[in-house]
Amino acid sequence: MAITDVVVPQLSESVSEATLLNWKKQPGEAVEADEILIEVETDKVVLEVPAPASGVIKEIVKDDGSTVTSGEVLARIDTEGKAAAAEPAAEPAAEAAPAAPAAAPAAAGTPSTSAIASPAAGKILADKGVDPATVEGSGRGGRITKGDALEAGSAPAKKAAAPAAAPTLSLDGRAEQRVPMSRLRARVAERLLQSQSENAILTTFNEVSMQAIMDLRKQYKDKFEKEHGVKLGFTSFFVKAAVAALKKYPVVNASVDGKDIIYHGYFDIGIAVGSPRGLVVPILRNADQLSIAEIEKQIADFGNRARDGKLGLEELTGGTFSISNGGVFGSMLSTPIINPPQSAILGIHATKERPVVENGQIVIRPMNYLALSYDHRIIDGREAVLALVAMKEALEDPQRLLLDI
Repeated sequence: MAITDVVVPQLSESVSEATLLNWKKQPGEAVEADEILIEVETDKVVLEVPAPASGVIKEIVKDDGSTVTSGEVLARIDTEGKAAAAEPAAEPAAEAAPAAPAAAPAAAGTPSTSAIASPAAGKILADKGVDPATVEGSGRGGRITKGDALEAGSAPAKKAAAPAAAPTLSLDGRAEQRVPMSRLRARVAERLLQSQSENAILTTFNEVSMQAIMDLRKQYKDKFEKEHGVKLGFTSFFVKAAVAALKKYPVVNASVDGKDIIYHGYFDIGIAVGSPRGLVVPILRNADQLSIAEIEKQIADFGNRARDGKLGLEELTGGTFSISNGGVFGSMLSTPIINPPQSAILGIHATKERPVVENGQIVIRPMNYLALSYDHRIIDGREAVLALVAMKEALEDPQRLLLDI
């Protein structure tokens, strides 16, 4: 018998532990090399743990929901157990057939994917004489895991209390629901409180006419998409405008370390992205060296992978300045909170047609309100206001970005 361990992947230095989500395989089931076995949730990302080799799951060391650290053993694979595992894998399903007639046809085919209980869980339930239909599965798609089977019939009180997300009734008879925070949500909450308690946050506002950029986009968006394979959006212009302002006022791109100010000679711009798990801020490295097309491609990629939970830890670490676009959700105005250890963040909002005065005349223009929150400990109001004005001027006259003026 040759055993290969499945271990927790290396976590970043800033992440000390993670939480296991749902196992996709159970003991006795065959796996292929690089097949995803389980996902590990940190306070930043969800990491997939693939099988290091083909074989049969011999043992699961850490159950769903366990807290783990880098390099910790999660399961063991018998790499020589393919042939031997096929026969035992079918037996539990056959034994469980009397208790679950609907699952019986799967015994001759693929019991691991069509049965309501895993092979190991099916055998345990059969030995206990427990009907699988009476057991609530905690695995993927409601599948009954080995742990569910072990608890079935022996700890009814615990099983009844298990679904933490189940609605409960308050004293006045109205339903409530209590669910634990995900690691990401808890970490976001922690960092927001840290930001507000450690930074002297002040916000300055300005308004910008998006007419010039909208005209530019309307004229070139089709050619741009055909040439670069990505749509021409608005965020790339805000990134370019922010970088131009940061070059003029380096302190807005700086950070505080104790009693020191660190001036960064590079421009790593964090782009706040909403995901099903919560807010994440992937980083555009060296944004000053990226073209509009390269920025648009990276932002689109960030959005897709944030939705699928595929962002890597290194992509969420660092950053010298951030941009948060509440406008995609319809926000008109907000005061964004600084993302530590950065010292400033730009909030952009929904562009709406509004009456404005130009050359003594009232005209209708697509206007956007900008909000720059900054750490007043190192950034004076003068630098903050001038930096925001520089962004406004670059956005209202995009040619400035080409001429670097």
